[in-house]
Amino acid sequence: MKSFTVLAALLALAGCATAPSSIVQGPTSARPMLVETAPPTPGAIYNANSYRPMFEDRRARHIGDLLTINISERTTANKAGTSSGNKNGAASFQVPGVAQSKFGAGIDLESGIKFSDADNQSASNNFSGTIGVTVTEVLPNGNLIVAGEKQVAMNKGVEFIRFSGMVSPDTIQPGNIVSSTVVADARVEYRTNSRIDRAEVNSMLSRFFLSMLPF
Repeated sequence: MKSFTVLAALLALAGCATAPSSIVQGPTSARPMLVETAPPTPGAIYNANSYRPMFEDRRARHIGDLLTINISERTTANKAGTSSGNKNGAASFQVPGVAQSKFGAGIDLESGIKFSDADNQSASNNFSGTIGVTVTEVLPNGNLIVAGEKQVAMNKGVEFIRFSGMVSPDTIQPGNIVSSTVVADARVEYRTNSRIDRAEVNSMLSRFFLSMLPF
């Protein structure tokens, strides 16, 4: 019994240190790519390392640039279906003369079957907030692959907010803000490694050992 108790405690401790699984694929951040430039000439006014055209905006377009995603996801789904059926049958036959004294002259049989079925399902989700993401890849057509992660530690649990998707430069608003509703292949998730979350996704093996504890 002591060995089971120790093993269950180790499983619980391992769950505390393990981050929850993620639907966001690939890295959640990227560093800007280094551009090889000629060394600056002493006394020169132009410096290629710090040069930016006067009329060029600060819109994200390179690997490592930052964007702000306004998460506003609302989904509602409803499904309803009904089915019914009705079946009736009747049969009669004459009893042979030898058995009429016992069963009578004839026998009538009737049967009826009725059934009905109904199904009604509904689901509603609402996820809102903001998260900063990094451009991790620039596609040949100019679209940007972005990804980001935010971790918030509260008491003994950690909240993980992750986002990834494809952003078109035409949908980037001033201040490098993009709405999640216009992001293609968007993957938005909110997960925790708190005690409540682990209780919901507790594996069968953990429940087996916990059931053997004396308390």
